[in-house]
Amino acid sequence: MICAIHQPQTFPYIGYFAKIIQSDIFVFFDDVQFKKNEWQNRNRIKTDKGWMWLTVPVIHKFGQKINEVQINNKDNWKKKHINTFYTYYRKAPYFNEIIKNLEEIYSRDYDKLLDFNITTIKWILDYLKINKKIIFSSKLNYNPDGKQMSADEKIISILKIIGANTYISGIGAKDYLNTKLFDKENIKVVFQDFKHPVYHQLYGEFTPNLSIIDLLFNEGKKSVDIISRKMK
Repeated sequence: MICAIHQPQTFPYIGYFAKIIQSDIFVFFDDVQFKKNEWQNRNRIKTDKGWMWLTVPVIHKFGQKINEVQINNKDNWKKKHINTFYTYYRKAPYFNEIIKNLEEIYSRDYDKLLDFNITTIKWILDYLKINKKIIFSSKLNYNPDGKQMSADEKIISILKIIGANTYISGIGAKDYLNTKLFDKENIKVVFQDFKHPVYHQLYGEFTPNLSIIDLLFNEGKKSVDIISRKMK
């Protein structure tokens, strides 16, 4: 059984979804520490002046877990996001189809960042007809003794609980992942070497590594084939 584990992000880039496609089970690592100024509450979209951040404002304390972080709803962030989509993507081929879904999603109330991230990721999976088993790490009793565990030890414990024998890791982890620990548990580590595809974009020269939102507005349901052809 193949498994990938990743923190829930805000409108992740397309390599994130390639990991999900390659997995039998995908685990949202939702009970690890929230990291400010990374990808857990923001991502990048394309504009006529280059890329910009699309950010969900949050209220958090140092050391909080991702599933504990509150959204700052005093900021009119939902309206800002929708206005941003209209400003920069209204001429995209699949704008009408995608914005209809997004407006419905943004019409709901969200108190926690996790709720918004999971809602949007699950909508994308459903839209692209990617059907995989989804699990939350916080629902797994992977550290019953409450001891100090390294990131690798946490991952291995999760993999053992769900019965996975293959773990898909990002290529960036090749420098620090202790593969010997996985070998001891007879778990194969596969490093994802995702080659970013080029697809139709607005505003001139292609910009890679944007949020999947950019791909969806420009390619619609064809997005899943574009992602899949560059998986490795």
